[in-house]
Amino acid sequence: MIYLQLFWVYLKIGILGFGGGYAMLSMIQFEVVEKHSWMTMSEFADVVAMSQMTPGPISINCATYVGYQVGGIFGSLLASFAIVFPSLILLYFVLRFLFKNKDNFIIKTTLKNMKLFIAGLIFAAAMMMMNRSNFSDFGWGENNFSVIICAITFIAVFFFKVNPMIMIALSGLAGFLLF
Repeated sequence: MIYLQLFWVYLKIGILGFGGGYAMLSMIQFEVVEKHSWMTMSEFADVVAMSQMTPGPISINCATYVGYQVGGIFGSLLASFAIVFPSLILLYFVLRFLFKNKDNFIIKTTLKNMKLFIAGLIFAAAMMMMNRSNFSDFGWGENNFSVIICAITFIAVFFFKVNPMIMIALSGLAGFLLF
């Protein structure tokens, strides 16, 4: 029964999730933490951190890890397959359609406007991750090192185009030394 639940959860996320792995995080968090209670919010934050540091898309890495926690090796394979299967099928049909109609004004305008919705989904995922589990030293009278590390990393990557892998390593080192 757990395998069927795991498959269905990640199939739904694969079907309904749009905008990439970060945009799917809020959906994954709802299903894994709140609805099914397969892990706590703190454990989910660790899964997201590990998924960011390992190679590959964050949503697939997250599905693989959660699947393993819930159902072992078969669970990890099942969850990983379930999250990518809808995309593979849909991709085939969408690409055929887009190549046939690539100069259509409506299609061009729609794709341009989708960027705003995707940015909103990523922002929602970022806001969900800003909690006491991830920023334990946040608040008045606290040292706020975790917030400072987060802000410096964002500024370095977004504005100064520093390699994200370098910032992840430096943030990990700073966290190790400060905490």
